[in-house]
Amino acid sequence: MPYYLIVILLLIIADQVVKYTIVQQIALNQVHTIIPGLLSFTNLRNDGAAWSILRGQQWFFTIISIVALLILGYFLWRFRSKKMYAFSISLILAGTIGNFIDRIRLGYVVDMFQLDFINFPIFNVADMCLTIGVIWLVIAVWISGDLD
Repeated sequence: MPYYLIVILLLIIADQVVKYTIVQQIALNQVHTIIPGLLSFTNLRNDGAAWSILRGQQWFFTIISIVALLILGYFLWRFRSKKMYAFSISLILAGTIGNFIDRIRLGYVVDMFQLDFINFPIFNVADMCLTIGVIWLVIAVWISGDLD
């Protein structure tokens, strides 16, 4: 169990450091191309979800985050001996906490990774943790056969 807590803590720190660095180095709403036609860094304030859905509904995101953290904490404890489940839940927890910190501290989430080759929401490290965690969890459930 302590290993999962270390993973969660390291991912939260990485998320917050990247966000802090972006805010310090890139002006708000400015774009810096990293790989032309592929990836840019930007400094975007997102007070909604993906594609700014539910903009300005911080109370909603706060409630959802608290409920999600309680449920995820329970499942991490319950499945702590199943490595694939526990690792995926750890990723989801880290992503949830990373964005929750921003929402509480700033009133919005700092996003910075922009895929230039597709119309895709600008995202951050916490969003990557959430996405990878959910995909990993689906794969873990599928592999284990727990769908029966």
